[in-house]
Parts: sequence; structure tokens; C-alpha cells
Amino acid sequence: MTLLFHASDLHFGREDRDALDWFVAEATDAKPDAIVITGDLTMRARSAEFAAAHRWLEALPAPVSVEVGNHDLPYFDVFARFFRPYRRYDALERLIERPLALPHVTIVPLRTTARAQWRFNWSKGIVTGDRLDDTLELLGEVDTHHRLIACHHPLIEAGTSGTASTRGGRAALRALAAQGATAVLSGHVHDPFDRTEQIDGQSVRLIGAGTLSERLRDTRPSYNAIHISPTDHSMDVRHVHMA
Repeated sequence: MTLLFHASDLHFGREDRDALDWFVAEATDAKPDAIVITGDLTMRARSAEFAAAHRWLEALPAPVSVEVGNHDLPYFDVFARFFRPYRRYDALERLIERPLALPHVTIVPLRTTARAQWRFNWSKGIVTGDRLDDTLELLGEVDTHHRLIACHHPLIEAGTSGTASTRGGRAALRALAAQGATAVLSGHVHDPFDRTEQIDGQSVRLIGAGTLSERLRDTRPSYNAIHISPTDHSMDVRHVHMA
């Protein structure tokens, strides 16, 4: 059995310390094969927030891959946002958009954030052609049964109160499905979801993680535990909520 933990939206600077400690305890007890964090490590992309996030990630007992979230781009420093947007990741750089290969499953990154967009709300998702091409190329090199895409924004809306409004998301989902993607892991909306979308005759699972922060949500702090069977390759997703 392959076990993945999927968490998102930690928002260091507005983190929920009890929820973060609970997640570490859960991971220490369950010993997942890998942990995927789908963005928004920080609240305002400050150096101190990234440093705190790095200390927390180092305590996790499994290989980690981290996606970039919209809150991880500099908020107040316009020069840094446009010209050095990822400088403050510093020691975290080796974890960012890190593909993970495990028995029966591979996790491939897709960046959905932007320094700027031709719309007022830059926090929403966008899939550019270059980024999609990079992900499709990586996906084409994978031969495991399950091929999971990890991104921050849901590619299409999932019925949560929070929205992603991801530009190019549906077209990207169609291209990913054609290349063999079996599921997309995301965050951003702060509430978990699990639904299946039929794309050109292929089923693609859309799996969203909640938040481990104090920010707005409709549900308690949570993460996803994803079990993948080595025999029939079934994928069971459980939303695990803090009591």
C-alpha cells in the first residue's frame, strides 16, 4: 500500500499552531511514503514566514514536494514580485515543484500562479502554455499506474465556497487527461473536496485539501490521506479533520 499525505494552505504568519502540530503527529504515526503541500506556505511571503515554514517541513518524516501558491509571491514589495519573486524561498528551493516517484504513483508539478494577470484579482489561477508544456513533458516520461498532478489552484471549480477561477484550467485538464493524468491535487479554496470529472471518455479525479491555518473556511483543519492499492491500483481518499 502506498500512502500519501496531502495538505495545503499553511499560511505561516496566520498559521494554526495546534493544527500544524497535529499534522506532524499524524504523519509521524502513519509514516506516509510522501507528503504533498499544494501551496500557500506563507501569508505575505516574508522571509521570517518562509523560515518558519522550512523548520516545520524539516520535521516531517517523509519526502516532501511543495507547490507555489499565490500567497507565496511578495505582496508589498513590487520589485521583488516582478523580478525576484522566489528569492525568499531560500533553503526551501530543493522542495519546490519536486517530482516524486513512488511505487504505483508519480507526482508531477504544475504551477498555476502568476506575478501579474490581465484582471484585477491576481490571486486567481492561471495555466500558461509554457508551464503546461513542461508538465506534459514530465508526464510523458512517467509509466506508473497513477499519475498525479500537483498544483495550487483547482483547475475547474469544485463546488466549494472559495473559488479559483483558473484561466486555461479546463483546457489544461483536457490536455493532462490525454497525457494519462489520473488525478489533480490542489488547494487554495481552504475546504477539501473529491470529485471525478469525465474528460473525453477518461475519468480524472479532482482532489482538494483544506487548510491548516486560521484563515476562513467552512470546515475544520484537515488533510487528505490517499491510499493506493498495490494489487488493484484503487485510490482511496480520506479527508482527515482535526477534532
